[in-house]
Amino acid sequence: MSQTLRLAAAQLNLWVGDVEGNVAKIVAAAGDARDRLHADLVAMPELALLGYPPDDLLLRSGLPAKIEAGLERIRSAVHGIHVVVGHPEYVGDDIYNAASIFRDGQLVRRARKQLLPNYGVFDEKRHFKPGRDTTVFDLKGVPVALCICEDIWGPNPAAAAKAAGAKLLLNINASPFTLGKSAEREGVFHARVAETGLPLMYVNMVGGQDDLIFDGDSTAVNRDGTLGFRAPLFEEGVYLAEFEDGFFRGAVRTPATDEAVVYKGLVQAIRDYVNRNGFKGALLGMSGGVDSALVAALAADALGPERVWGVSLPSRYTADISNEDARLEAQALGIRYSTLAIEPAFKAFLHTLEPAFAGRAADLAEENLQSRCRGVLLMALSNKFGHVVLTTGNKSEMAAGYATLYGDMAGGFAPIKDVYKTLVYRLARYRNSLAPVIPERVLTRAPSAELRPDQTDQDSLPPYATLDAILEAYVEAQRSIPEIVALGYAQDTVERVASMVRKSEYKRRQAPPGPKVTRRAFGRDRRYPITAVYGDI
Repeated sequence: MSQTLRLAAAQLNLWVGDVEGNVAKIVAAAGDARDRLHADLVAMPELALLGYPPDDLLLRSGLPAKIEAGLERIRSAVHGIHVVVGHPEYVGDDIYNAASIFRDGQLVRRARKQLLPNYGVFDEKRHFKPGRDTTVFDLKGVPVALCICEDIWGPNPAAAAKAAGAKLLLNINASPFTLGKSAEREGVFHARVAETGLPLMYVNMVGGQDDLIFDGDSTAVNRDGTLGFRAPLFEEGVYLAEFEDGFFRGAVRTPATDEAVVYKGLVQAIRDYVNRNGFKGALLGMSGGVDSALVAALAADALGPERVWGVSLPSRYTADISNEDARLEAQALGIRYSTLAIEPAFKAFLHTLEPAFAGRAADLAEENLQSRCRGVLLMALSNKFGHVVLTTGNKSEMAAGYATLYGDMAGGFAPIKDVYKTLVYRLARYRNSLAPVIPERVLTRAPSAELRPDQTDQDSLPPYATLDAILEAYVEAQRSIPEIVALGYAQDTVERVASMVRKSEYKRRQAPPGPKVTRRAFGRDRRYPITAVYGDI
């Protein structure tokens, strides 16, 4: 008679550096898995004890002792269930990305991550040494192989586990979210199961950590490649899957649209950033445009309307309908709303600059000066009231440099900096499908920075549908200019967009952090020199 295992995936939202707090969550999750779910094993995410990514925090001299103390507390506190917990392991001068398996006060086995990712947002070879050995342990007579994150993305660790006699692969992760990542992971799972014939259980963390979002999405794949379990996206919890004879039985979440998934992830990112960095709330400039409208809705959903402050900052060029639409949305969301006209500050700056600007026509300098007046006022409110300023620039603008340093780029967190403008509109319409809070006119008007009379974004940029398609090819897929032209786009337009991207690198280096949504986010995911010549490639 085959053995039935009850396996719990602990999708925890862990705070980098908070070893004591993370230990408390781990102990509580293990107790919940044992007492409520009657699980035989509970698996925590990769580096759960410290949080992910810890970066150079790993090098702090006092950290090894804290890690050992945390592991000792887990070992001694949890009984009656196998607990798998990820943590850094210090051995002399070497550090391993490791995981320990505890049962009834004993260390059963310890695994070390074998494949260290060193691409995109990952920089693990900077800190960790690779493990060399396969880790297989007995769970009620079933040999289970434990591996860590990247180990499942390549074939060798899974093949070695099968050769060592494993009947089940258990993979713990800190796998960041990007649009389409769930389907990509599922393809990897199917490949490993097809190669080895071994069923697989994948456990991931949730939560926002600086410029990364972790989506959970813990999954189990049966030995025949079918799906046996899938946990909710962006929902912390301990979820059960039963396992018997190569097959899982558990809840499988209902698929969601891209817009629903991204929106939920951005809400998570704002909530964790604001709360964990100790801000009382969030404030943002509300222009009456779609970008600030979306950010206001995200912030209200993340923090509650009582902790969000929308500020209208009209200038001499701001249309009355812009002010009205901003006010209507603030009322619909129930957030605090204020109006601070920038005209007095703008006039004062112009007066001060008049001798230096004498004889020169008004141009971009005066336009940017308006944006900087707004940035000064928002940062003053932030300092006075302890609210973080959320910037409202999107990825299309960040890519093309259609943003003002120390103006609309001034702030502490940039929720939509990795969201293309076309997706901004889709997300705004998605939010209105839940409850209509963004005025329809915001979604149909031509977008404008309103820094000069009758200005529209398309005075300076190609239409957003064209711009975003070119940016997808140039930034995400890293295609050359000739390759993008071959896709059907005008050469002068492609060259113009590529030039804007190159020339704006210095601006992006000074932008606040924001959550990664696309395959290649600006920042640690896309690292280009500021000073370089590569215009023809």
